[in-house]
Amino acid sequence: MENISNNRSFGGWHKQYRHYSSSLNCEMRFAIYLPEQANSQKVPVLYWLSGLTCTDENFMQKAGAQRLASQLGLAIVCPDTSPRGEGVADAAAYDLGLGAGFYVNATQAPWSSHYRMYDYVVDELPALIEQHFPVSDKRAIAGHSMGGHGALMIALKNPGRYLSASAFAPISHPSQCPWGQKAFAAYLGSDREAWKAYDTVELIKSGAKGLPMRVDQGESDLFLAEQLLPQALRAAATDAGIALSFHSHAGYDHSYYFIASFIDEQLKFHASHLGL
Repeated sequence: MENISNNRSFGGWHKQYRHYSSSLNCEMRFAIYLPEQANSQKVPVLYWLSGLTCTDENFMQKAGAQRLASQLGLAIVCPDTSPRGEGVADAAAYDLGLGAGFYVNATQAPWSSHYRMYDYVVDELPALIEQHFPVSDKRAIAGHSMGGHGALMIALKNPGRYLSASAFAPISHPSQCPWGQKAFAAYLGSDREAWKAYDTVELIKSGAKGLPMRVDQGESDLFLAEQLLPQALRAAATDAGIALSFHSHAGYDHSYYFIASFIDEQLKFHASHLGL
């Protein structure tokens, strides 16, 4: 594991690392924010999954999460959104291939040789983080858009692994929207039953065990009606008796201006479940 950058931030450190991923068969980069408390004790960790076209840098540079994370004593880990490098399959469109891993384990060629982001986020990266950094086994997970899909889906598929989950403008029902259908057809094949294993709404409908979840959604989000489908998520959670804390925000869009406006509320939500 190679340390490639270090930046002091609110008493703690933002660091970037490069390592070889056995799950993805390529080199990967991730970022970690370690608050000052990590100098003397193990701290809880929030895994942040970013959206289409993003890398580890978008959230760390734009969301402004470090100020409150430093006060809370919360580490934040941001992986990349897909495998990258020479020989990794790609597509011309922004919503498939590099930067668009959708946090699934691809089963179809040419994607299956590298695109196993589910295994990377759930198993490989946390094992690496817990081996090399002063973090505890208290974990939370969050994300934006495609990453919001990833965060909620992964939390529901791994009961007990995370104490809380949250999302900004998640792709709530990917098997029923254009972004998700395009990615799932490429990565998972034409069998739509296989898609349900990575669909938050379908997981809830099939009886997935709930956990504390928060969703923030901008009412002026251009992707709201066609791609995000939050109404399906709210209906499924209500029918299943899952406590979903849903917050709708007038005038806000899909951008990091929206995320930066409410990131403190999400961090406080996680802190309440992480014992901070």
